[in-house]
Amino acid sequence: MGLKTGAGGEKRWWWNRNVIMVLWVMLSVGFCIGLHCHMRTESMRKAEETLTSMCEERARMLQEQFAVSVNHVHALAILVSTFHYQKSPPALDQETFADYTASTAFERPLLNGVAYAQRVVHAERQLFENQQGWMIKTMKRDPSPVQDEYAPVIYSQETVSYIEALDMMSGEEDRENILRARATGKAVLTRPFRLLESNHLGVVLTFPVYLLDLPDDATAEERVRATAGYLGGAFDVESLVENLLRQLAGNQEIMVNVYDVTNASEPLIMYGTNPPDDHMLLSHVSMLDFGDPFRKHQMKCRYREKPPVSLSSITTPSGIFVICMLVGYIGYAAWSHYDNVKEDFRKMEELKKQAEAADVAKSQFLATVSHEIRTPMNGVLGMLDMLLDTNLNLTQKDYAQTAQVCGRALISLINEVLDRAKIEAGKLEIESVPFDLRSILDDVISLFSAKSREKGIELAVYVSERVPSILMGDPGRFRQIITNLVGNSVKFTERGHVFVQVHLVEHVNMAMNATAETGLNGHVNEVNKKSATTVFNTLSGLEVADSRNSCESFKLLLSHGASLSCTFGGGSVPESIADKVTLMVSVEDTGIGIPVHAQDRVFTPFMQADSSTSRNYGGTGIGLSISKCLVELMGGKINFISQPHVGSTFMFTAVLQKCGKSAGVDTKRSLSEVLPTCFRGMRVTLVDRRAVRAAVTKYHLQRLGIIIEDVSTGNEVLCALSGQNDCLNSSQPGKQPSILLIEKDSWDPKVDVHIQNQLLEYKEAGRIQVVPKVVLLLTIESDKTGAGSHVDAIIVKPLRASTIATCFQQMLGMGKCQNKDTLNGSTSLRGLLDGKNILVVDDNKVNLRVAAAALKKYGAKVVCVESGKSALSLLQHPHKFDACFMDVQMPEMDGFEATRQIRLMENKANEEAPLEEGSVKAKWRLPILAMTADVIQATHEECVKCGMDGYVSKPFEEAQLYQAVARFVVSQPIPDS
Repeated sequence: MGLKTGAGGEKRWWWNRNVIMVLWVMLSVGFCIGLHCHMRTESMRKAEETLTSMCEERARMLQEQFAVSVNHVHALAILVSTFHYQKSPPALDQETFADYTASTAFERPLLNGVAYAQRVVHAERQLFENQQGWMIKTMKRDPSPVQDEYAPVIYSQETVSYIEALDMMSGEEDRENILRARATGKAVLTRPFRLLESNHLGVVLTFPVYLLDLPDDATAEERVRATAGYLGGAFDVESLVENLLRQLAGNQEIMVNVYDVTNASEPLIMYGTNPPDDHMLLSHVSMLDFGDPFRKHQMKCRYREKPPVSLSSITTPSGIFVICMLVGYIGYAAWSHYDNVKEDFRKMEELKKQAEAADVAKSQFLATVSHEIRTPMNGVLGMLDMLLDTNLNLTQKDYAQTAQVCGRALISLINEVLDRAKIEAGKLEIESVPFDLRSILDDVISLFSAKSREKGIELAVYVSERVPSILMGDPGRFRQIITNLVGNSVKFTERGHVFVQVHLVEHVNMAMNATAETGLNGHVNEVNKKSATTVFNTLSGLEVADSRNSCESFKLLLSHGASLSCTFGGGSVPESIADKVTLMVSVEDTGIGIPVHAQDRVFTPFMQADSSTSRNYGGTGIGLSISKCLVELMGGKINFISQPHVGSTFMFTAVLQKCGKSAGVDTKRSLSEVLPTCFRGMRVTLVDRRAVRAAVTKYHLQRLGIIIEDVSTGNEVLCALSGQNDCLNSSQPGKQPSILLIEKDSWDPKVDVHIQNQLLEYKEAGRIQVVPKVVLLLTIESDKTGAGSHVDAIIVKPLRASTIATCFQQMLGMGKCQNKDTLNGSTSLRGLLDGKNILVVDDNKVNLRVAAAALKKYGAKVVCVESGKSALSLLQHPHKFDACFMDVQMPEMDGFEATRQIRLMENKANEEAPLEEGSVKAKWRLPILAMTADVIQATHEECVKCGMDGYVSKPFEEAQLYQAVARFVVSQPIPDS
């Protein structure tokens, strides 16, 4: 017990000692810094006070000297008024004025000269010019044009005699100054300008001269009527300031600038040079009053050099600091490392918060951009829907369908930018609807078909026949995972193949793990090396990262043997039980692989293997992180096996539900593509030397109901058709193939003529009834040129059941094959909307056109408006509409506000509706469905809050439209077809 107490006391003692030492250091540093700042601030404050005092003194003296000169000019104006206008005859002429101003020039040392301009109205101009003997001229010395009045100079000092006869009102600014001077009775200053003789900056001071003395409260009209002329003097501002500064001591310490700041945004410099902004370290501004209230002037003073820091403000704190550090050196040294670590941690926390804030801002930005992209995509997909409803040939329809599938896939990719924000907010939810897994995989393969053909890689998909046709789950999220994985594989694969497989987990062979040469996450066994010329039993013949994916393992998965259990990622995976199905999906490629050192961060957001990957292949590194989150939300796991320069295999599981009859939904409505049934029972012979690739081709053919017989070489085809050795039994009636489907590497163009001739001989000999059509399967589209002349059709991979069907229809001349489901696919929706009056509100004309066409397709009567206000006017009671599709984001009045107004009108109409005896009071409530490109949860909540009944995200499809309107629109009974 004593030992514990001693240990605890020692620990507390160490802690207290260190706290004291840290506080001592901090207080010492703070005191020294504070002392230094205080002393420096005092020094700067004294320097600023000195500068302020010197600047104010210079400004006051400048104003006083200017005022003295102004008084002299004013006195001269009174002299002119007295001796020129109040004497008869006038006692003043040009010679007298010149002599007087020259003899009294010493009283006005700051004036370059003075002049008097007489006010002349236009009616008196001719008489005035005759009396003076000269013509009134403009400032440019041209004859003055006709105007209401003039101000020609009649008296001038000898120094400015060149302005005699010039009209001082011919200049725009001079005219404004003269008019302002006579209306106010005060001196008026002009803008700074260069004086002619000295080239100094100066201003002109203008005084009005009146015929008689006016009271101080005279009005502007009275002053104008009494104006006889104008006396002006040119001030040399630079000389004025220079004389002032020479009179004062200490001028060498400061620099003075005088500005005209009448226009604050563009100050005019009157004295001094305009210094650069970085030189204005310490300055003071004093306002100047030169007697003109209209024009504002200021003096700005600054030190020529930055005031030096006083030596005592450095030496005194430094000495104290050294003493304090010597006293606390031991404690400071012991805790310096701790302080550094603590500071680094604080900075990391700040950076973390900044990164999180930036990530939130990024998510908001991406959500906005996604909405803006989805809006035009709605028009694209809608127009493709309208195009598919027109009469197209098979090729055109296939192109349009492919474009539509790609557009829908693009919409799903756009949604990825929202997923990151949803994942971070924990609001990402998985829905459960029926969907066709095989159709989704076909769509994903179609999305990357052009890229795979361009690179010449084999892109294929295989779904085990044990996987149910229709499953319950989230098709959009499942498509998103597959799209991300396949997109990465295609991006990083330059040769070989990308192979997607889907099997039930319980049928995956547990023995695959025992034969693997690499562990999970790509730890390569360096001992086992393969030759570059080795051909492997895989889809393309190249080595794959997961050696368990051999041909033998694939055949085992195709067999109908007993179910096997397996492990995944080091832990057991639950088997499919009751109504649940656990799928194992793998995406295998022969690309560049992932370096071992980078495999731990593959699923980290915005991270890639290395910088060269991002530089050479592009991408943001967000797809795999989102895929991992989605897989986990589906109750599965995701992992991978990768070898550098060999390839990668990504595997994930997903727990889905079986879609039974009790689901209560039309499972056929969930199919994105209905395959034709006209090929059922047709026989096709497949020539392919690779078993895995042949199984993939058979998978697509069997989906069309085609019976397939596979062989390895063309000779086996001839053997089978001739009936030799009972090969394939194809020589029996009714079992002869209609089509020969041949892989490119199993077809020799040199012997194609021989095979064709042999087939013709068999037909003539009665061994076969018809000569089979020859279809060549290519991986690279450019290989068409070397296919040979006896090939009836060419299919460029990747294979899709619909692509094969289109090719066979064109080759056999079967025309357009339609399924009964295809013909009646929209019957239920037509029954709902036929004859219904629907109002569509959207500010985008293309979206209006698309929505109207989609609704009219099912028999609805559609009225379109482009604003919420227009919708309100049409929905005044009573109205004829059965439903309304309302866009959310519109100018003036958005969809939320329009819905609120509609609900208010309905409530008012329901309250005012009369109640007839024995009847139930009818209630107005129009079904309003939100129609927007926003798919975030907040928008959905706002729709419900404002009174909307449903939510349709753009672009919408038939199934989505049916689900939206089925709850609100009563359909008519549909006759049996």
